[in-house]
Amino acid sequence: MFVARIVAAALAVASMAFPAYAQFKPTKPVDFVVHTGPGGGSDVLARAVAAMFEKEKLVPVRMNVLNKPGGNGAVAAAFLYEKKDDPNTIGFITSVWLANALTSSEAKITVHDLKPVAELLLEPAVIVVRADSKFKSLKEFIEAAKAKPGELRQSGGSVTSRDNIVRQQLQHATGTKWAFVSFPGGGERLAALLGGHVDMMVIEPQEAGEQIRAGKLRALAQLSQTRLAAYPDTPTLKEAGFDIEATPQIRGVVAPPQQPADATAYWIDRFQKLMQTESWKKYVHDNQLEQHFVPGPAFGEAMKKVDNQLREQFKEAGIKVVR
Repeated sequence: MFVARIVAAALAVASMAFPAYAQFKPTKPVDFVVHTGPGGGSDVLARAVAAMFEKEKLVPVRMNVLNKPGGNGAVAAAFLYEKKDDPNTIGFITSVWLANALTSSEAKITVHDLKPVAELLLEPAVIVVRADSKFKSLKEFIEAAKAKPGELRQSGGSVTSRDNIVRQQLQHATGTKWAFVSFPGGGERLAALLGGHVDMMVIEPQEAGEQIRAGKLRALAQLSQTRLAAYPDTPTLKEAGFDIEATPQIRGVVAPPQQPADATAYWIDRFQKLMQTESWKKYVHDNQLEQHFVPGPAFGEAMKKVDNQLREQFKEAGIKVVR
């Protein structure tokens, strides 16, 4: 299992002292670079981290969020790369930076050209249908898809999104087929489901919870290693009878490629200390995330493993890879 393979290495690195960080302390505002616009997932996380750093007095300067949307991370990656050795700039990444680089020849700079700082989180997801759907379990949905190939529909993001990857994995494992309808934004994907235009979608746990409490959605399964506290009665994919390993949606931090070692060590230490605070623990709990701290080079190795998983899944799904 992906997580199990790197836990030992992560714990070993996390337990190391990083004395070099004492040699660096930011004396001017720090830029947090994100690939989404205001309100996007990375933007929300970066602003939350900035607020927590300030509240916990972990960073002595102001932190600015720089929105560099475009190319599913390509524009932000190029911006970070051009910063070269800047100690006052870091970027917040997700798995989309990896997926896009594998499938887009226009992405000249990839996350592997940048310096890994730390993996912070694994982001679970939930497979949902409308509350009035006839499907009470994922097994029932799969059986219906098998009976009428191509008739059921799922809303999602791009063809390289986790939504579609999970769909391809399930189809391959069960010999079924259903349609994938791509939308540019999460709000449109959800609206399509609530409006009855599609039958199923993959959604973040927090947003799903709001809709479930409102009586609009029903959860069939969750994409997580173990059951989330907010979904004690919803099975994981494996518990639902589907033994597939969904590639994790990671959230982490990278730096310009030649950032000095003492600056990178400083940021590793700051994030490690942040994770010990009540502010961070509350954020993770409230947003139904899974904390997964993998610092420095170990994070770089973890991203390579995700790369390999995605590459194989794309090939299996007939999606052309360029790297």
